[in-house]
Amino acid sequence: MGKVLLAGVGATPIGEHWEKSLRDLMVDASLNALRDAGVEKKNVDAIFVGNMSSGYLQGQEHLGSLLATWLGIPGVAAHKVEAACASGGAAVHDAFMAVKSGLYDCVLAVGVEKMTDASTDQLTSALIMADDQEYTAFAGFSFVALNALVYRAYMDKYGAKQEDIALFAVHDHEHAVHNPLAQYRRAVTLDAVLSSPLVADPLHLLECAPTGDGAAALLLCSEEKAKELGLKPEVEVAASALATDVLSLHDRDDLTTLNATLRAAERAYKIARVEPKNVDVAEVHDAFTVLGVIHLEDLGFAKKGEGWKLVKEGEIEAGGKIPVNMMGGLKARGHPVGATGVYEVYDAALQLLGRAGKNQVEGAEVALAQNVGGVGGTVAVTILRRVR
Repeated sequence: MGKVLLAGVGATPIGEHWEKSLRDLMVDASLNALRDAGVEKKNVDAIFVGNMSSGYLQGQEHLGSLLATWLGIPGVAAHKVEAACASGGAAVHDAFMAVKSGLYDCVLAVGVEKMTDASTDQLTSALIMADDQEYTAFAGFSFVALNALVYRAYMDKYGAKQEDIALFAVHDHEHAVHNPLAQYRRAVTLDAVLSSPLVADPLHLLECAPTGDGAAALLLCSEEKAKELGLKPEVEVAASALATDVLSLHDRDDLTTLNATLRAAERAYKIARVEPKNVDVAEVHDAFTVLGVIHLEDLGFAKKGEGWKLVKEGEIEAGGKIPVNMMGGLKARGHPVGATGVYEVYDAALQLLGRAGKNQVEGAEVALAQNVGGVGGTVAVTILRRVR
């Protein structure tokens, strides 16, 4: 089968978009991707919209048809994809399969979430839906509390210090300064992170990704369609893999690794025919600092229990062993949950296209994006490669 090419990318800034609705955001991102590709919307065969909570927060479902309608292309195949915080990555996965299989030639993968219109209570209720309502939520756990358990388990098992793990937030903010779409374009110090209020012990406020509004979109095309349209995309989607784990932490043997990441990464590496050492830049799902550290290990960039060393030793910076979250990550670029997986691929693509500005990793040829739903109940891994 031919290559799946990334013909265009588009996104909105992440922030408090009081003046824009959910539909506005996803239409804006989609049109940006089409303009970037130089493709007319009539050429789109299918649309996959990643979103977690529109039904609960906006009282609006049926996002596929909604977006097709407002793009002015009713008639195309379109539907919503939901996998909690991995909804965006799952939408990319579906788009990849649709083009790779030959079923469709030109597909939009869109991620969207609007969170700032909701109260904290509403958001807390929405986010815990990523776990088991009848057991975890019923017992009074919040999503932050579950990740605090993971944090505590990791420090206890590997003897890691919180100040070393918390450096992940400092790293993200340093790079978000130069990202025009980032929600928090300001640097923070380690002292500021560790002196910020505790949200769920040991998680401090500045170790947690913020809520926000935003949308991102990717246009995927087959080689044949790209030639027909006169396009010469510079990036291909070399692999996309999706995996699940036992949904809730209380049923897992080890809280310090995400089995879904192990499975999805193994599959993606195999499809793309690369190894972790071949990845030049990565976007990992650091909704909380400890997750960023764990992902470095599960993706094969560090030994178990030693992911924090890459952060402390500067190995996730440009020029390091594996540059990570060079556009600010979830912590500082922002985390509009259902859109995050698409933003991650968008940021990874900017690196391969040489459009990352002051955050550019020179000579990047292979990029990886990892998107997590819940506390690892679902994980999507996407690998991009410059067209050779």
